[in-house]
Amino acid sequence: MRVLGVDPGLTRCGLGVVEGGVGQPLRMIAVGVARTPSADPTPQRLLALSDEIESWVAHHQPDAVAVERVFARGDVSTIMGTAQASAVAMLAAARAGLPLALHTPSEVKAAVSGNGRADKAQVTAMITRILRLDTPPKPADAADALALAVCHIWRGGAQARIEAAVAASRR
Repeated sequence: MRVLGVDPGLTRCGLGVVEGGVGQPLRMIAVGVARTPSADPTPQRLLALSDEIESWVAHHQPDAVAVERVFARGDVSTIMGTAQASAVAMLAAARAGLPLALHTPSEVKAAVSGNGRADKAQVTAMITRILRLDTPPKPADAADALALAVCHIWRGGAQARIEAAVAASRR
């Protein structure tokens, strides 16, 4: 199974593709961060994110997309940008006919570190170990995107295999 993980953000949107299965070694296929200038108008920033995510879907051919579920924080402007970026990723999955999963930050942290309250440094360290990387992915948005993909593979189990088979039959 190949999963595109998306850590949504309007300024920095983490993207990571992981391949493997439950009980199998996982392998990082690609990792990066889509960036948009904060001075640009929001519609242009969303279009740039959409183009980048759709490019990743076309190039890496994931079987599923995993996006971080947006949760309430103190700063409404941050929530809005994150929610908008999240919607762009969800639309990309829908356009490609791919299964979509939303995972909470604590679910992702627990999946990769065993601790739902792990900090960003712990998540990055565990992703580096799990994927046997020579260097930690940076910035944290990139590591978080890989963690989303890993979480989806590990937590998806049988349901993820069914969704992947359905998605593959549509191609």
